[in-house]
Amino acid sequence: MSKEKATKSIGSQLLKKYGIGLVLVALLVIGSITVPGFLSIKNVTNVLRQISVTGILALAEGILIISGQIDLSVGSVVALSGMVSVQVYLKSGSLLLGVLVAILISAVVLMASGVLVAKVKLTAFIATMAMDYIARGLCYIYTNGQATYEIGNYNVISTTYVGAIPVPVIVLLVCCVVMAIILNKTTLGRDVFAVGGNQAAANASGIIVDRTIIKTFLVAGILTGVAAVLQIARVNSAIPSTADGYHGDAIAAAVIGGVSFTGGIGTVGGVLIGSCIMGFLSNFMNLL
Repeated sequence: MSKEKATKSIGSQLLKKYGIGLVLVALLVIGSITVPGFLSIKNVTNVLRQISVTGILALAEGILIISGQIDLSVGSVVALSGMVSVQVYLKSGSLLLGVLVAILISAVVLMASGVLVAKVKLTAFIATMAMDYIARGLCYIYTNGQATYEIGNYNVISTTYVGAIPVPVIVLLVCCVVMAIILNKTTLGRDVFAVGGNQAAANASGIIVDRTIIKTFLVAGILTGVAAVLQIARVNSAIPSTADGYHGDAIAAAVIGGVSFTGGIGTVGGVLIGSCIMGFLSNFMNLL
């Protein structure tokens, strides 16, 4: 290989590996030049707080897409688990209990979707679309279509800072670290990539595909429950229509971050960068 071809090959590999990061840097540079205060601490903090919900949902969609699945119900599940969480908190006075209930409900709902996909052999698109309608319908039935605007101190989750960093941003970063460990350092992570790359080959190698799919939906459900808590705390109300369409933003962030729709490819860092690109781009257009 000639020196010129070798240089082009290295450049192509670097662009493929770090291109999405360069897009984010370019966006930040253009925004800082075009819009005064775009990179101010206040604006950056606000954007990061706003993307904490979609960022965590993007992690959930990311691991599902890597495994060859998808979930169209996360927005409705956020609404359902969030509404129930608030009511549990208001009746019990325990914020921790409310948070655990939100995570439990989300985990159970998405795990049910996983069972439909793995055992009943429905496609993830159909199973999760049905679950989307079911969860949103249950949300309206549970609340009788009424929003709850008095949620006590539930919003302390969103308004509390650790130093200069909002708690939702810390939760997002913690979720990223945990997901990076799961995907890169655990047997489940290796199984997820194998199943997403080629189910038949994964099955032939001894991986129990059905169990891996259900576990993947369970992990995504836990992340969805965490996102539900942050969403309710951020908007400071429990509205049946909340998080409508969030699955689209989450999927877009994951794909922009390099997660392949064909499965078997993706990184947590890429998903986080994809979420940041969507958040800062939206903020940039609003400020313009």
